[in-house]
Order: sequence, then C-alpha cells, then structure tokens
Amino acid sequence: MDKKIRNSIKAIIIRDNRLLTIKCEDEMGTFYLLPGGGQEKYELMPDALKRECIEEVGVDVEPGRLMFIREYLSDNHEFAEYDNHVHQIEFMFETTIIGDAEPTMGEHGDPYQVGIEWLELDNLMDYRLYPQTLRDKLMNSKYDGPIYLGDIN
Repeated sequence: MDKKIRNSIKAIIIRDNRLLTIKCEDEMGTFYLLPGGGQEKYELMPDALKRECIEEVGVDVEPGRLMFIREYLSDNHEFAEYDNHVHQIEFMFETTIIGDAEPTMGEHGDPYQVGIEWLELDNLMDYRLYPQTLRDKLMNSKYDGPIYLGDIN
C-alpha cells in the first residue's frame, strides 16, 4: 500500500494560562485537540494555520514561532483501525488571536468536534489531550527552539 505523507499545521494558543482546544467526542468520551489541520497543495503553513483556525475556532490568528514537530504513524497507535495507515507530520506554532475576538466553534470543524474549550495549563494532565506527551511539554517546559517529538501519542 502506497502511503502519502500529510502535513498538518496546529495552533498553540495560550491566554491567561489556558490553552485553546477543540473539544471532540468519540465512543470513549471527550477528547481535545489543538486547532489546525491539513495543509493544502501550494498553501504556505501560515496560511493553512489561519484558514484552519477560522474553520475550527472562528477567529483570525497570527502564527508565531514553530514550537514542536510531531510525526504520527497511525499503525503505531491505538487508533490504527480508524486512521487508515496515516503518516502525518504536525507542525505546532505558537499562535495569537488577532484583536479581541472570542473563539467560537467554527462553521467547518473537525468531524468529531462538538465545541471549543480553554483548558487550564496547570491541569492539562486531567484531560485527554492529543498528543498526550504535549501536556507535560506545555505545563513544564520552556521554549528552546523547535523540538522534534518523534512518533508520539
């Protein structure tokens, strides 16, 4: 089977010690993801991030520095049966909301998306946030340049 690699651009939006996430539901309950999604052919990463944030959280954003790079090989994780042999590279950017707009669920959210939610950074371990390793990184780490996370969940 020929696998294609897909780029996904994600926003790390932190305000008042809280992380903006999209809230999702599946058969196991509630889970959270960073806003963002697939980069289209000939689309620059900042443009993809802006488009995805408007679609999922209804706000215009300004992409900042690249913080994390994650590879996701679905066959190595618990969702392999649902992800159909995905190889995705996620680029996670520090991102700010332009102006004083308040995020809302966008018109074209993810299939599992049921809303948005601000999660307290100090309590991230209490949430099913993907990738899960990101919880500790955001709670305890200081930024020291783009960090390659590898194939993590």
